Amino acid sequence: MSDDKGADEEIQWIRSTPVEVILGNHLFRMIQMAAVHLADTPPNLPAAQLTIDLVHAMVEAGGDRLGEHVGLYRSALAEVQQVYVRAASGSTGS
Repeated sequence: MSDDKGADEEIQWIRSTPVEVILGNHLFRMIQMAAVHLADTPPNLPAAQLTIDLVHAMVEAGGDRLGEHVGLYRSALAEVQQVYVRAASGSTGS
């Protein structure tokens, strides 16, 4: 029964947490995931590109509805996109 209690608590947390907060958390985790793939040696460009493309789509679709931190999401996305371009071109940016 402890599993049921944990599931109930998780559902309650989802209900009580603004959707913008939950989505923002996922966006930053996905951006972090892209950065990790870009930091691999060699960079895992397909995984990073898929993740970046999905974050871009989410930010574009959500726009200002994502709340007060949408500018941060856009900035973080732009940064990881720049890292991707450098990695894809073989440049370290040094």
